[in-house]
Amino acid sequence: MRIRWYGKIGSFEETVPIFLELKSRQGFASSKQRKRLLVLAQYLKPHRLDATIVNKTILVDTLAEFGYFPEKPLRPIILVSYWRHRFNEMSTGVRVSLDYNIRSSMVAPELGHRERVLEIQGGVIEVKGPNLELPKTLRLIKLLDTDWSRFSKYGYCVDSHLTDSGSVARYWPSGMMAEI
Repeated sequence: MRIRWYGKIGSFEETVPIFLELKSRQGFASSKQRKRLLVLAQYLKPHRLDATIVNKTILVDTLAEFGYFPEKPLRPIILVSYWRHRFNEMSTGVRVSLDYNIRSSMVAPELGHRERVLEIQGGVIEVKGPNLELPKTLRLIKLLDTDWSRFSKYGYCVDSHLTDSGSVARYWPSGMMAEI
């Protein structure tokens, strides 16, 4: 479950549109349900993120609408932010995204090594479409015509905060390194 918003923290007026999202995976199939809400901009300030962003009743009701009934209370764990460039392949609708400048801050005070911000080096390319096959037009881009794996920015960022400092793996995700 995540709360997503677009734009720079601190650049909002009084209210901010956010999305409550529930993501799930089974094998290679994944799905996402989302609901748009408005929250006060002050709820998204970094020093407040360990508190409630969305009213508990609204959160529980929305998750129930999605068919999800958590056994334990939910709370914010980590803030992940990144820059994204998105491209669409016109004939098939396949979307390609380049996410970079991936930064994270642990907002659950009892977790991690309490660094203010960790930044993952490099970037992540996401290809999303109706099936696992890359369209012919995108296979011409050699960087995209390669073996792919799943990568969770959220999961990697949490792992980085839980890994002892000094470990190179904290800052470099596994995967292919490409020179651009």
